[in-house]
Amino acid sequence: MEFRVLRYFLAVAREESITGAAKALNVSQPTLSKQLMDLEESLGKQLFIRGNRRIALTEEGMLLRKRAQEIMELVDKTEAEIGGVDEVISGDLYIGGGETDAMRYIARSVKKLQLEHPHIQYHLYSGNAEDVMERLDKGLLDFGVIIGAAQIQNYDYLRLPATDTWGLLMKKDSPLADLESIRPEHLLGLPLLCSRQALAGNELSGWLREGSEHQNIVATYNLIYNAALMVEEGIGYALCLDKLVNTSNVSGLCFKPLEPRLEAPLYIVWKKYQVFSKAADKFLKELQGTINT
Repeated sequence: MEFRVLRYFLAVAREESITGAAKALNVSQPTLSKQLMDLEESLGKQLFIRGNRRIALTEEGMLLRKRAQEIMELVDKTEAEIGGVDEVISGDLYIGGGETDAMRYIARSVKKLQLEHPHIQYHLYSGNAEDVMERLDKGLLDFGVIIGAAQIQNYDYLRLPATDTWGLLMKKDSPLADLESIRPEHLLGLPLLCSRQALAGNELSGWLREGSEHQNIVATYNLIYNAALMVEEGIGYALCLDKLVNTSNVSGLCFKPLEPRLEAPLYIVWKKYQVFSKAADKFLKELQGTINT
């Protein structure tokens, strides 16, 4: 399977049209059609449902699109790294992470590095720990920012000098908004929105103690922004980390920390035995300096 053919396939999947894809790729329509037929024949699967007006993907086609996108991202990343091996440090740096205020350490390091090496380009990917680690393992990310220590044993890492604090996000007119902190008994019977990762990793079970199985979890989320909108609309209360949602005077929401206090450590991780590009090596050294100052 050639990279060129994968690019052809992705163009057709994007344009939903042989004609549109051929125009975008600057190839003839018969050539493109034959390449796609050869691809289907080599895989032994039908990839497209060919209609009168548009082309849709079969189930196998959707799987190939997902994998082809990952493959081409890695190809483009590798070509950029090899092409950037010269005296001027340049290239692309891929950094993933969950929603956390500790990304400021990444931002400060990038800001300093820009002054010395302005030709490095940065690509940020937002996702939960599972998403980030999957992309790290596939080589699609150079670094990942992980909240919590449970999954870092398979990686090299640095601990960031910060922790995230768990609490409850609620409307300001909630009966609990007058409390200084939230205890487990306050949550009994309340409709809760909870992080899927926190549930899977039992991050909150110790704090909830014996009441964890009796909680009324009405929704789960992987990133807090959309969950905050549901809180605003009165769906329930969100168990989440601090400093991720606007709770200023202009907001209708407020955040109350849990009691006993529950904090999550933060790490930046990378694959063990990874051979860094010059850009990645410079970034890691800059980050170490930022952490130590």
